[in-house]
Amino acid sequence: MTEGLEALIRRQPLFDDLSEADLKHLAGCARNVKFDAGEIFVRHGEEADRSFLVRAGRVGLVVHGRDIAETAEEGDLVGWSWLFPPYRWHFDAKALTAVRAIELDGACLRAKCESDPRFGFEIAKRFLYQAHRRLEHTRLRAMDVYKGPLT
Repeated sequence: MTEGLEALIRRQPLFDDLSEADLKHLAGCARNVKFDAGEIFVRHGEEADRSFLVRAGRVGLVVHGRDIAETAEEGDLVGWSWLFPPYRWHFDAKALTAVRAIELDGACLRAKCESDPRFGFEIAKRFLYQAHRRLEHTRLRAMDVYKGPLT
C-alpha cells in the first residue's frame, strides 16, 4: 500500500528530493483521499489533525465563513496547524472542484518528527516554505487591494 503512496509523494515538488528513509516515514502517515466539488473538509475551530497535499483540483480557503481568501492547487499543501498547539484549524477548506489529495496524519507526523529530529527538521522546512509562500502571496494581494506597499 505505501509503495504506491511513496511514488505519489515523490512526484510532488515539495517532496521530490526527500531521502528514501524520510519518504518511507512520510508515507507511513499518508493516505489517498478524494473530495467532491462543494465539500467542506476542514472547519474553522475544529481539531487540526492532518494536512493535505493537493494532487488535483482546487481548494478554497475560507476565513471566518466569508469569501475565499486563498486557493490551493496541485502541489500545494493545505494545513499545518497540527504542528502548533492548540492544534485547531484557522480556516475552512472547501473543494472548489473535485479534489484528489494525499492526507498526512498530524499525530503520526508529530510523533515521527519528535522521535527523529533530523526528519522533523526536514518536514518543518518544507511545511514552513509553503507557509512562507502563502504569506508572501497574501502580502502581494493586499498590496494590490490597497494600491501600494504595506508599511
